[in-house]
Amino acid sequence: MRTTIINRILEWMECVDPGAHRRTKGLRLVTAYGIAALLALASSSRSIPGATLGLLAGNIALWASFLEVRAKRFESTRDLLLLCFAAAGGAISMMGAALLLGGVNAPEPEIVIATGAFLVGYLNRFGAIGKGIGAQIFLGQIFAYTCRLTWASLGIVAIATGIASVASVVPRLLSGPMEKPVLARASVPVAGLFGLSPELVMGLQAGSAVVAIAVANHAIGMQESVWAISACTFVIAGSAPGTADRVRRRILGTFIGVPIGLLCMPLIERFPIMGWIAAAGAMIVYTVASPEHYDIACGAVAFALMVTLTASGIRSPLVLSSRLWETAIGATVGLVLATVVLPLRPVRAEA
Repeated sequence: MRTTIINRILEWMECVDPGAHRRTKGLRLVTAYGIAALLALASSSRSIPGATLGLLAGNIALWASFLEVRAKRFESTRDLLLLCFAAAGGAISMMGAALLLGGVNAPEPEIVIATGAFLVGYLNRFGAIGKGIGAQIFLGQIFAYTCRLTWASLGIVAIATGIASVASVVPRLLSGPMEKPVLARASVPVAGLFGLSPELVMGLQAGSAVVAIAVANHAIGMQESVWAISACTFVIAGSAPGTADRVRRRILGTFIGVPIGLLCMPLIERFPIMGWIAAAGAMIVYTVASPEHYDIACGAVAFALMVTLTASGIRSPLVLSSRLWETAIGATVGLVLATVVLPLRPVRAEA
């Protein structure tokens, strides 16, 4: 049974990625994260906690490697450095906002992440690198928020950025011509209201969705509000129908990946290393599946999150399973905003 499942996965990978270019990139992602984690461990001290440094550096390196799409080494290296520094900028903006807005009557910190969510949509106007920088700024804010970084953590962010830069660039220099960038799909012309550009509308939709999640979190409280925030931001597409399709696929993938990850908890609790190995395989599947098979990609990243959290010592089924409903809440909020706030509709070609 297990052999059959593995064979089917390999057959699917060969069909989707016949040249193994995406699998090579997936291995590069995993390698970058591993290098960053090891360098963070070697750089840790009493004033620099290794766990926080490793989490920050590893994630910056991993997502920078995923978002970089160039074919030549020099261009890839340049973009990787830009993406790493963009994540650092996002983290610093979150830390600075926490310093300025601190106090008893301060707004919910998630409100600040709305700026990063806006940039995820708006910077699409500058192509793949703009999209990547916007995503990294947003993720940097998420990392700073989840790691509870303060302005005193500025040194940790600086070291993590340096580690992530090295960890992401070295594997890309070694992979060389074995990778080929995934060509972006031709965009469908869309029409917005009031003559606003589609990218500006996407930014407004994502930012508004994050504000709505922050208000809901303040009112009812969420286990992990960042999961809902990530969902409502990344489901926003270039049109209302496209957003609806991404919402459906994200929810479907998450509702498959999370239960499978939870089923693996007993094994990973006993052998934590198995969780990291499984997560590495899942991230390779994520890279291969993106962007054509968004449901499979979302299932893979949800599974990877479950097993890595379990391996890191978070064993509460309530906390882990909250990924299900908070993803559903966030995706639904994103869908509502995409169909209510300046909806983008495909333009029909005239006969």
